[in-house]
Amino acid sequence: MTGVGDPVGIVLVGCTQAVAIVLGGPLLTGLMRKVRSRLEGRAGPPVHQPLLDLRKLFGKQRIRPLHSSWVFGAAPVVLVATVLVVAVMSPLVTSHPPLGRSADFFAIVFVLLVGSVFMALGALDTGTPFGGMGASRVMTIGALTEPALLVAILALSIPAHSSNLPAIVQLGLLHPEVIASPERILALCAFVVVVLAESGRVPVDNPSTHLELTMIHEAMVLEYAGPDLALVTAGESMRFALLLGLLVNLFVPWGVATQPGALGIFIGILVLGGKVAAAGVAIATFEVFSAKLRLFRVPELLAGGFVLAVLAAVTALVVQ
Repeated sequence: MTGVGDPVGIVLVGCTQAVAIVLGGPLLTGLMRKVRSRLEGRAGPPVHQPLLDLRKLFGKQRIRPLHSSWVFGAAPVVLVATVLVVAVMSPLVTSHPPLGRSADFFAIVFVLLVGSVFMALGALDTGTPFGGMGASRVMTIGALTEPALLVAILALSIPAHSSNLPAIVQLGLLHPEVIASPERILALCAFVVVVLAESGRVPVDNPSTHLELTMIHEAMVLEYAGPDLALVTAGESMRFALLLGLLVNLFVPWGVATQPGALGIFIGILVLGGKVAAAGVAIATFEVFSAKLRLFRVPELLAGGFVLAVLAAVTALVVQ
């Protein structure tokens, strides 16, 4: 049987994680829409509706602004590519992913940030007021969330003596008692705030709104259509699923394959899907009973996340 340590096994594991994110992102979006619809008393679309929407968009004509440059067309491709690179490197279904030694969280955050920056540049490249407004808001939120994310991971890396993601996951598997430690709980709260902000979810943003005074992410993608819009939609859903996958594996690592073998990888896929689906259902339920914050209140929430991350890092240092 091909093992994870074999070259063929490494390639298969990387492809498996990439396919899981490509398919799991839209399905997670569909599941959350279904849960919200049920809680609101509506039937709602089927769970696989986002996949049907993507197929429809890929079949349409590509339309781009007249005076846009290559940046506008490259932004969706860079977004999807960066998510796929991180998905292959991250410990999603196994604690020994391809290029696992290079899966330093600071490098992964930088790669994801490249996709966000290109999307902002693509929005600015259109020259429209909405594109500039959305890019400005997204970069402002990113400037507030990135420090909180980095400090939260610093709190997790102190007990593991490494910022390598597989090493942090393996620490949780070998020493389950660290899962309930104070620094982990504080870092978890900060990480959740960052994921909601980076993914444009309530209370930071409402993904279903189109009000020009409140929308953040939607303002950046108004000029995209056809295959370009499909790539943007797929990339955003993939990044959301990836962030949730990292969240559940860093704080609830059980089910991640630690030994070579197809059976462990298969179980890892099932467990990862279940944990991400549970997290998505919890977020969708929270969104139904919550309201979007006013834009000038968002920095207060993100500052609170940063404070939680700092407390987690300080607690980790004191315990060590």
